Amino acid sequence: MAIQPESLTKRKIMESLATLPENATVEDFQERLTLLTAVAEGLEDIEAGRVIPHEEMVKRVKQWLE
Repeated sequence: MAIQPESLTKRKIMESLATLPENATVEDFQERLTLLTAVAEGLEDIEAGRVIPHEEMVKRVKQWLE
């Protein structure tokens, strides 16, 4: 990902990775980091007002399913 959210700090990453089991694989670490990045980007989008109201999303999904 090109954008590194400012809210995703080394401390937060390390705390989250520490919760993985001892037998976690590299893929497990990658998945966790991908999830953390996506959540941080989503939170930044919310703060910046880059959101779609629920009602609008329901309309869009209905259109996709037609």
